[in-house]
Amino acid sequence: MQIKLNKSLLLLLLSTVITGSAVYAQNAEDSIKAVINKMFTGMKNSDTVLVKSCFTETAIMQTFGKDKEGKTIITTDSPSDFAKIIATIPAGAADEQIVFKDLKIDGAMAAVWTPFKLYFNGKFYSCGVNSFQLVRLNNVWKIQYILDTRRKSNCE
Repeated sequence: MQIKLNKSLLLLLLSTVITGSAVYAQNAEDSIKAVINKMFTGMKNSDTVLVKSCFTETAIMQTFGKDKEGKTIITTDSPSDFAKIIATIPAGAADEQIVFKDLKIDGAMAAVWTPFKLYFNGKFYSCGVNSFQLVRLNNVWKIQYILDTRRKSNCE
């Protein structure tokens, strides 16, 4: 009788740990997606306060692409620079539509890959991929780094 009880108790404990881990992963994924979606909602609504709230104080935003001469370049901005640009765009004009393609979590760090299409005033503007690096600070996910590509064709 003692052996069955120990096996039952062990099985119950294992199932609780596995279920708890699955719930944590789902909640972490949901929280990570929520902060990214919140940033794009702020962008679409020209809400600079909402946009800035999604980033750490030391966040970096970079774009990888080509200049007018076709030379590969990387440009760097801060979330504050991004917010200044967002402030000049009428609410509803910029609509970046993303797809969550890949999401990886290791403790308080996450990496997210999101292909996108950007529409401006309802017309296609550009496409590419966002690569997000997020960190969990004080139990809140924040964006630490974004590297994106931008192009006008080969969007599918």
